[in-house]
Parts: sequence; structure tokens; C-alpha cells
Amino acid sequence: MSESLLDTNVLVLNRFFMAVRVIDVRRAFTLLCRDCAEVIEMEEGAPFQSYDFESWCELSELTAMDKQPGEEYVRTVRLELRVPRILRLTRFEKMPSQTVRFNRKNLFARDENTCQYCGKRSSSAQLSMDHVIPRAQGGRTSWENIVCCCLRCNGRKGGRTPKEAQMKLLRQPAKPRVNPLMEQSIEDPRYTSWRTFLPTGNKN
Repeated sequence: MSESLLDTNVLVLNRFFMAVRVIDVRRAFTLLCRDCAEVIEMEEGAPFQSYDFESWCELSELTAMDKQPGEEYVRTVRLELRVPRILRLTRFEKMPSQTVRFNRKNLFARDENTCQYCGKRSSSAQLSMDHVIPRAQGGRTSWENIVCCCLRCNGRKGGRTPKEAQMKLLRQPAKPRVNPLMEQSIEDPRYTSWRTFLPTGNKN
């Protein structure tokens, strides 16, 4: 199952150009339309440029006539709108969160969409979240007790611990220090421009 372009990632910066979160393209266009954010466009060897929604539409019309490798567009009724990869908030001084939100998307990013039992990498639609220690045995719903799991391994493990199911974890789950979506995304050529705004560091 291929990923929809509207579901791909956009890095959000605060007013001070500090990375604060990752959102999808749908949400990015909503922020632009409401004048809550501007696009930051990175060009190799040149200072970055900023665009509000109106100027981004104008730029999209021009660049759509001569599309370059790596540029992606969403077709609307009126024009082809170029997909932004970095937004800067213009109305809020939101600071980077010191904790990583526990949710399905961040969990799959932490585990790199890889089943933590068999090692198979799959799309998010083919994965589930597994309690290492089952809830029926007192297992918590937390970073330290939930792993990415393929549907086959989830069915095999059932309501048992890995030891009871004679299955072995690839690695012990832990809470990530930084947003795993940011770390995962910079491996993708589409998000190379993010590197300017992300702190360097090792993955867990």
C-alpha cells in the first residue's frame, strides 16, 4: 500500500527557527491557508526563502511548468500546489517539547516500521502495536512495553509474553530522547532540507 502524498511529512519550526514537531501535508496546507505559518524553502548554495500562502501558490504555478526532480505537487481545482517540506509558525512562539508524545505514528517511527519479533519491515497498514507484557498480566501502555509488530507475529504471540510464546525481541523498547519522526525522515531524500534545523544525535 503506497503512502499518499498528503500523508507525507512536513517539519514545523517555531518563530525562532527551532524544530518543534512533524505534521502531515494536509495539516501543513491548513496552517498556510489560515496564515498561521509560512513555507521555508531551501535552495542549495543560496539563503532560504519564506513564502506565505499566496506567494507559495504563485511560486507553485511557475515551478509546475518546469518540474524538477524531487519536487512534488498536489493537484487542486485551480492549480498544482507544490508540497512544502518545512513550515515556520508565524503566530506562536511554541518551544520544542521536552517529551515525545506516545502515539502510533511515533512508535512506528521509533521501530522504523519493523516488526520487533521477526524483523520484517512493512507499511503502517500492515503493522500493529503489541504489549510485550500483556495488559492481562499487568503490562502498561507505555514506550517501554509497546513494540511495532506485524500482524502474523501479533497473532502468533496472542495474549502471552515473548518467553511464553517462545519469541524473542530484536531490542528492548525504550522511550526515545527526540522525536523519532524527525530522525527517521532525514534518511529520506525528500527531507534532506530538514538537516539544517535538526540537532545531531544518535538514535536509541
